[in-house]
Amino acid sequence: MSLTLRTISREQHLAYLQNLPAASHMQVPAWADVKAEWRSESLGWFDDRSGEIVGAGLVLYRQLPKIKRYLAYLPEGPVINWFAPNLTEWLDPMLAHLKQQGAFSVKMGPPVIIRRWEATSIKRGIQDPDVKRLRDIEADFIEPRAFEVADRLRRMGWQQGEDGGAGFGDVQPRYVYQVPLANRSLEDVHKGFNQLWRRNIKKAEKAGVEVVQGGYQDLEEWQRLYEITALRDHFRPRPLAYFQRMWTALNTEDPNRMRLYFARHEGVNLSAATMLVVGGHVWYSYGASDNIGREVRPSNAMQWRMLRDAYALGATVYDLRGISDSLDETDHLFGLIQFKVGTGGQAAEYLGEWDFPLNKLLHKALDIYMSRR
Repeated sequence: MSLTLRTISREQHLAYLQNLPAASHMQVPAWADVKAEWRSESLGWFDDRSGEIVGAGLVLYRQLPKIKRYLAYLPEGPVINWFAPNLTEWLDPMLAHLKQQGAFSVKMGPPVIIRRWEATSIKRGIQDPDVKRLRDIEADFIEPRAFEVADRLRRMGWQQGEDGGAGFGDVQPRYVYQVPLANRSLEDVHKGFNQLWRRNIKKAEKAGVEVVQGGYQDLEEWQRLYEITALRDHFRPRPLAYFQRMWTALNTEDPNRMRLYFARHEGVNLSAATMLVVGGHVWYSYGASDNIGREVRPSNAMQWRMLRDAYALGATVYDLRGISDSLDETDHLFGLIQFKVGTGGQAAEYLGEWDFPLNKLLHKALDIYMSRR
């Protein structure tokens, strides 16, 4: 297949994605409006014979301080045929185009999964004192073609981004936790939960916890819970304006793109979460909870409701997003994987983020700048 790459309109970009089973929420055109501090562009790959779009990518450009050169970033993208044998024919024109646009470095995150581990394997790993990381456990599923993709990228001069490596923007998680929903009944999904999860869901029901959906007007209440969480878990919260922009941008593009949930008990909101939908892929995106009312298990009740809603939407996967690959119980992120493993589901490892330095000197300068931040 011979290909041509060119800038496309947001409408063309969205139309292409709507014909796919799924794509990352960071590759929809509206994500550019969420990331308002970046310049953006939609790229399309066209099949020369048919003239049809066969791939698309959302590029975010971030200017380097003091110079008119950019980092070009395709979070969890581009959306192309990653297993095509002619990967250079897809990526070389993209690099040439981005260089022309003033990019000194390109960062992308191929949406390609290498390995998957079932919850039962992870539980065994947690109990084994010799196991310190997810990678120490034999994977239940390996995608051999993913290794070929990695080899091809290296041969082309792409460099493997370190976990949490350099580059502006939110470096995306390499390890995520997902609950597969395709060809399963809800009863089967519920059975997949561990005893503690099932018990906690029942406990919340008995206590009268109700889970409700909110709208734009409830984002201030969301922010209240989110800031309590940030203080407790020692992270810097995003401002309310970010979530308002996210809601407006994503739901203007598709009224079903972003949802907000609250779990409340006796009229008091105890936990909240945002949910994102693109095709058959549904993400639990941000979560928040108060320091009170934990004994009535609002978070378990809320996840179960969100999972059921995702199922009703026809989702094939419910994605609980990032986990650390550490299985060390003393690690501060261990509680996160423990909570998510309770859903049954699977841990998945993506190919990770890759960098292509178009200007080696500026790329090096960026690395130094980022390491000092």
